[in-house]
Amino acid sequence: MIKNKILVIVGTRPNFIKIAPLFSELKKYPKIKPILVHTGQHYDFEMSQIFFQDFKIPKPNYNLRVGSNSHGIQTAKIMIKLEPVILKEKPNIVIVVGDVNSTLAGALVASKLNIPVAHIEAGMRSYDKRMPEEINRVLTDHISDILLVTSYFDKRNLLKEGIDSKKIFIVGNIMTDSLLNIKDKVSEKVLKKFKIGTKKYGLLTVHRAENTNNKDRLKKILEAVLEISKITPIIFPIHPRTKKMIENFKINYLLKESPRLIVTRPISYIDNISLVKNAKFVLTDSGGLQHETTILGIPCLTMRENTEWQITIQNGTNLLVGISKNKIIKEALGITNMRKKIKKIKYWDGKTAQRIIKILNSKINAK
Repeated sequence: MIKNKILVIVGTRPNFIKIAPLFSELKKYPKIKPILVHTGQHYDFEMSQIFFQDFKIPKPNYNLRVGSNSHGIQTAKIMIKLEPVILKEKPNIVIVVGDVNSTLAGALVASKLNIPVAHIEAGMRSYDKRMPEEINRVLTDHISDILLVTSYFDKRNLLKEGIDSKKIFIVGNIMTDSLLNIKDKVSEKVLKKFKIGTKKYGLLTVHRAENTNNKDRLKKILEAVLEISKITPIIFPIHPRTKKMIENFKINYLLKESPRLIVTRPISYIDNISLVKNAKFVLTDSGGLQHETTILGIPCLTMRENTEWQITIQNGTNLLVGISKNKIIKEALGITNMRKKIKKIKYWDGKTAQRIIKILNSKINAK
């Protein structure tokens, strides 16, 4: 039996989490053969392999092993290595996810080979073109054929840019699927590792280039966190790039000034969700944590001036605090009194993968 092919491109930690529900759903479609391509944008164990294990994602059919580099070089290397794979496999549809360099590279290669591109998390906009992710989002959306959006916010963004409404499908947030699928595995065991109690700490993550590549911004964040840790302990799973930049800027002494700032290596997704679920608050510049905290009902302070997850500001627990040292401290210490009503977000129900595969299957069969 000749099978239709869907080629899925991933490259970073958030991508791995998002495609797990897709592969689970594809098991219901024996006439579709999924092909997984890992670009190798995130390549160390903590940032890559551990997520394949946690989510039982099949071993990639291809690993391009591009590694880290500048945005231009990394994107180019992915395109060079990906084109022969797509030419060989001749998929019916190529799926790209999110807003990383692997996303744009995959969309460009497939589009130039006249293969339909489906973009998961299309239409997200921060309207800040200083962010490389914003460039990736906009360009990917305008060359994609099937735009799979998380909410009406994202659809509205695409319509404003003149994209045909027939290409746009509101499917919900696929990260909700992943989160709900592992909720039974989440426990408080990880808290014992850090010898800390439920709602007795804050969780910190910092990895965005605009924060980590700027010494002044990164120092302000760490100084604010030190002040907060005097009142509330902070757990800080440190991203490899963040660790490298702290060392390069010679400000690593800030990580040692408070015994209540608990710095640890990157941890598994399941342990991370456990820390989020049991935290008093989350302090982050991550996109993923903005909607995970909304789903879990945990106050989130986002250290950015803007966000592509606008719906989490309006309907969730998210608050933009920028990188003002005083504002970060003020909002974090005042978080105990935060009682924001969370509105239910349509289609954030754990059935996003079902909707996506149903749409893609109908597109394949319509040809």
